[in-house]
Amino acid sequence: MPAWGALAGLMLMAQGPTLLLSRWSPATVALVHVFTLGVLGNAMVGSLLQFLPAAAGVRLRGGPRLPWVLHALLNAGTVALVAGFQLPSATGRTAGAVLLGATFLVLAAASLPELLARARCSLLHAGIVLSLLAALATVALGCLLVAAIAGRVALSIPRWTNLHAAVGVLGWVLGLVAAVGRVVMPMFQGAPEVPARLQAGWLAALALGLTVAGVLAAGTGVDLPLRVLASAAALSLAGGGLWLQSRSRKSAPGELARFWRFGFLALAAAGALLLVPGEHSLLVGVLGLGVGLPMLVLGMLLEIAAFLGWIALHRRCGRGLQLPGVQVLLPASRRRIVRRCFALAGLALVAAALWPPAFARLAGALLLAANLSLAWALAGVGRGVREFTAAHPAR
Repeated sequence: MPAWGALAGLMLMAQGPTLLLSRWSPATVALVHVFTLGVLGNAMVGSLLQFLPAAAGVRLRGGPRLPWVLHALLNAGTVALVAGFQLPSATGRTAGAVLLGATFLVLAAASLPELLARARCSLLHAGIVLSLLAALATVALGCLLVAAIAGRVALSIPRWTNLHAAVGVLGWVLGLVAAVGRVVMPMFQGAPEVPARLQAGWLAALALGLTVAGVLAAGTGVDLPLRVLASAAALSLAGGGLWLQSRSRKSAPGELARFWRFGFLALAAAGALLLVPGEHSLLVGVLGLGVGLPMLVLGMLLEIAAFLGWIALHRRCGRGLQLPGVQVLLPASRRRIVRRCFALAGLALVAAALWPPAFARLAGALLLAANLSLAWALAGVGRGVREFTAAHPAR
């Protein structure tokens, strides 16, 4: 994830304002997929591989090789697709579409059978099922668009691009955040649990709304229902998340809560902007894909990384030894540095979307620095594990 985030920063530094002038520029499309697949994709697929067995009780099919296969397919596909738009290269786009299609088919085959068996009795499992189905639909629409760009299929690229983006962001990303948030917000942030009927209604409305608004947008070119749905989904998720945080049992918010608060505010701004007349798609994209959603997954990434470090110590050192806790392996001070770096980079990205010539390269430099701080924090977990193991060899 930090490698892809650093690449996004380097692209902005190298190409500057040209990346923020039109959403239809091939280079801008490449940058969008660096964020959606490289940054968000790696974080979300990686966290699912940890979350499903540990917190959802879902046994993943595919054995110990599954994470390696998914990692290779996802990143090779993203490299090919991004290069295919950046160069541009039809071969790269096609290869990327094939590899990414394989990625999500493998993920679905590994997780959906057991998820579907539990979905009727669990909102957590039902929400993850919805997000995975949306991910498969997003990939299918992306493959269709790659074929249309190559001239193999005749369709309206703007219409289907809007649908592709809506299904991916609303169904796959927001759907997964809402489902997982039902567990992680009470567990890590001390927030109350969302009432079951309210969350079930939100998921049903999202699924039905995407279906109806998507058919209208693809068939008639009327995208207002899709915009209203996107705005309602973003505003309700962000507003609900902020309200739950305000009801937290913890006396002071931790770094995870601060990451999520910043992300919710950016997401709410993106949702509100969708209702403002005029063309604001670039700013909406920056607020949602460049700032809001990365802040949500970043906070959880740091929690998971510290927990995995503790598990590694437990396995290496055995029983009977007092192990350092997750707050020692990844201290709050280090998380705070990462959060502030990304918050500053996010503000610069918003400024760059408003005034590209003045701020685009600065935003790229700050984004690069923020991702280097993330890599430094993650490397610190591994370093702490190695140092403790060396000082306390297994008996």
